[in-house]
Amino acid sequence: MKQVRFCLKAFISCWLLLIFISSCKQEKEKLPQDFELATAWADMTNYITKNTPANSPTFASRCFGYIGLTMYESVVNGYPEYQSVAPQLNGLGNLPVPEKNLACNWQLSLNAAQAEILRNIYIQTSDVNKTKIDSLEQHFVALYKDAINNDSIVNRSIAYGKKIAQSIFEWSKTDGGHRGYLNNFDKQLVFEQKPGCWQPPLYAQSFTHFPLHPHWGQNRTFLSVDSAIQAPAFISYDSTKGSPYYNQFMQVYEKEKNLTQQEKEAAIWWADDPEVTPTPPGHSYYLATAAIRKIKPDLIKCAETYARLGMALADAFRSCWKWKYQFFTERANTFVPQHIDQRWESFWPDPPFPAFPSGHAIQAGAMATVLTDLYGDNFEFTDSLHVGRPRDDIRNTDFKARHFNSFWQAAEETANSRFYGGIHTPQDNARGLDKGKEIGNNVNHLHWKRNV
Repeated sequence: MKQVRFCLKAFISCWLLLIFISSCKQEKEKLPQDFELATAWADMTNYITKNTPANSPTFASRCFGYIGLTMYESVVNGYPEYQSVAPQLNGLGNLPVPEKNLACNWQLSLNAAQAEILRNIYIQTSDVNKTKIDSLEQHFVALYKDAINNDSIVNRSIAYGKKIAQSIFEWSKTDGGHRGYLNNFDKQLVFEQKPGCWQPPLYAQSFTHFPLHPHWGQNRTFLSVDSAIQAPAFISYDSTKGSPYYNQFMQVYEKEKNLTQQEKEAAIWWADDPEVTPTPPGHSYYLATAAIRKIKPDLIKCAETYARLGMALADAFRSCWKWKYQFFTERANTFVPQHIDQRWESFWPDPPFPAFPSGHAIQAGAMATVLTDLYGDNFEFTDSLHVGRPRDDIRNTDFKARHFNSFWQAAEETANSRFYGGIHTPQDNARGLDKGKEIGNNVNHLHWKRNV
């Protein structure tokens, strides 16, 4: 009897094990939805951005431009109503097209292209990070290969995705920013000393006597039109008490004395220090990912989203850096102690580059313009990027998720956060948002669809 009970238990155990194995096999073979594939690569992009040393908002924005464009171009030929934007860009020209009358799997093409462009554009990242890229690529290859069961289609799709990535990467090498992390600071730079000019900060995010990427504004833009945008209007230097220039800094000074807890939370949330976050443009890339996960669009709209946003962010930072070094303006930590209160210091430390216009604001304006055009004016979402980060004990502030009713609401808070932090004056932020909107609209007006 005991033997019978033992055999019965063994049979039940084996049966349950077979069910478990079968269930795992089914789960393993389940293909991701298109938006899950695209956002998995967006997550990997932000991970690599965050975890690659010597990164900067300038270099990262450039990377997002090429990575997003690569995603779009690797799948666009699978959607007859869409067209390549490559001939509309600044010197790129036509990209390779798939072989006629031969089937491609566009998910595999995107997968191969994202892995290839990430490995190349972030060639300086660690071997551990490169292994993570390889593992994600192979994970999706295995899933789609089992489902397709046609080696010719699999191999052709992978080869095409890699060819697109390699073509775009070769173009990237000629823009002036290739391997820009090797020259973050020009130690030979001599800048004019004049009233109101930028000075190396005493209270700083990074300690350097030289400003970040002073030549970045000379880089090629993705869109030719973006290289010819008119510079923003600037309130001229005047340290006279009560002058428009003086009052810009007085507003920063008064705000720091009266910060609410909510404003402190916004200031640290949007700081996006590149040493511990995926940088400000990475934050915008994250918001696009949040939108995609909410809407669950098809593959081409996912790719179009990242392409539009990436190029807008890249051109926004390039233009912003052009103007930063054109105006070469001081920050409040220079002006306020000299002219208002010598004991004052900002809520947040200064980044190592000139103030006007705000990089946070210009990229946020570009982000809001692009994502609003794609997903609408009243798009409700929650930003959870920094949830789980340790409390900022120095500033007695926690990282709390932010809820927004539109992308422009998020963009305005991004800009205002730098005012709360004492990093930027109101004019830095207002002009940044304006120019970001202009750049975003230029990207939106590319001919993404045929006969439009």
